[in-house]
Amino acid sequence: MTEKREYRDDYDDKTLYIPGPTEVREDVIEAMTESTFGHRMDRMTDLYTTIVEDTKEFLGTDNDVVILTASGTEFWEASTLNLVDENILVPTCGSFSERHANVAERLGKNVDRLEYEWGDAVKPEDVREALESSDKHYDVVATVMNESSTGVRNPVEEIGDVVAEYPDTYFVVDAVSALGGDYVDIDAHDIDVLFASSQKAFAMPPGLAVCVVSEDAYDREVEKGTSSWYGGFRRTIDYYDRKGQTHSTPAIPIMLAYRKQMKHMLDEGHRARDERHREMMEYVHDWADEHFAMFPEEGYESQTVACIENTRDIDVAATIEQVSEEYDMAFSNGYGSQLGEATFRIGHMGEHTVESIEALTDAIEDVADL
Repeated sequence: MTEKREYRDDYDDKTLYIPGPTEVREDVIEAMTESTFGHRMDRMTDLYTTIVEDTKEFLGTDNDVVILTASGTEFWEASTLNLVDENILVPTCGSFSERHANVAERLGKNVDRLEYEWGDAVKPEDVREALESSDKHYDVVATVMNESSTGVRNPVEEIGDVVAEYPDTYFVVDAVSALGGDYVDIDAHDIDVLFASSQKAFAMPPGLAVCVVSEDAYDREVEKGTSSWYGGFRRTIDYYDRKGQTHSTPAIPIMLAYRKQMKHMLDEGHRARDERHREMMEYVHDWADEHFAMFPEEGYESQTVACIENTRDIDVAATIEQVSEEYDMAFSNGYGSQLGEATFRIGHMGEHTVESIEALTDAIEDVADL
């Protein structure tokens, strides 16, 4: 049985370079300290309509946006319940895409996996072949955009173009660790559902899930007749259209933080934010090529999370601990037993810059004697 470990008041602050949560601006944290107000007040309508419409503007989408108090995991479950009658095709190339498949199985759906080695990316032509050759009708193809366990960025744009050729199959994208730091044109590539979490590249506190929903996906749920209660598209979108609020009590302080940070994101702009993340990615890749090697398939590296192969056989756990103790910086080991010491990961997302990432790599060089 787990024993209680009392939370203290004397922890050292660590600069976060993990794959999320990431660093949050001071004024965004301060926004959470506003006085409490009721979630059915006009003030809540002002807050919620602001964050929803600002998110649409930032992402450049005409689709509906739903923001709920939840982890992004909510929309693994909700999108499956809302859209899938029987069959779902899930390309798997790492831990999180595999987990998406597991969620669908637990919900009683028939899941076909299109399996790749960890570190390899999903290929659009393989998705096409799977759709063409199967004797089943797939209600959904579900793909992770940014497989943060392996540092792979899947080509969801090209995959979306393939799925669009099958009008009765819907395309669902887990963009949890990428959205806000890696530009994607949702509408142009017929992505029906795309979801993310606030604590990753959005650089907000944890606690909110963001979901972009196409009109076709909404109509599909209506036609299907059964759906998720909490994350149902019709329930959340219709309530927003009627009331400008969420159907259930939200985490208002985090939405206040979201409002403040989304204004910063709009000021920077989606393309500029994408370019800043690309510069961080290029810096980390150059550094990794000099000292180690990148783990993902070449040409498919994540723009927000670097997964670096431990070619020098350093003690990853000990290095992480020493960097934390001596420099108050936190980065991550590989994900799970398969990659735990074989790789390590650097989250270069949110409000980080090349200069702040360089401070971490300098610390790693010092501790690991590179």
